[in-house]
Amino acid sequence: MPPAVAAEAPVQTSTAAALFQTFLALVVVLGILYAFLWVLRRYAPAQAGTQGVVKVVGGVMLGPREKVVVVEVGNTWLLLGVTSSQVNALHTIDKPEGYTEAAAQLPLSSFAGKLGELLARRKS
Repeated sequence: MPPAVAAEAPVQTSTAAALFQTFLALVVVLGILYAFLWVLRRYAPAQAGTQGVVKVVGGVMLGPREKVVVVEVGNTWLLLGVTSSQVNALHTIDKPEGYTEAAAQLPLSSFAGKLGELLARRKS
């Protein structure tokens, strides 16, 4: 066989080998992504639960894009109206004397308990 004919012969690859190579490349990319996110979470500066000078005390949604938020700045509470395009100060009061964050967070009952209460009210 002449050398020119041997060089022109097509190289045959199997479909299983191509699928395995693609799967292996996907596993490598996902592994690198997982490692990057783990390093980022481990060595990123942590937020110790404090929000700094401004703390959000609570809020209520009034519509799909409107809400009212109570914000604590120092010993002052600001009632803010927040929309998608602006923020308006609605009212300003001093922080209540007996207020603590632990007292404001009431324990929530289970979903099943809430559902039972609603169904009992509905039957009455």
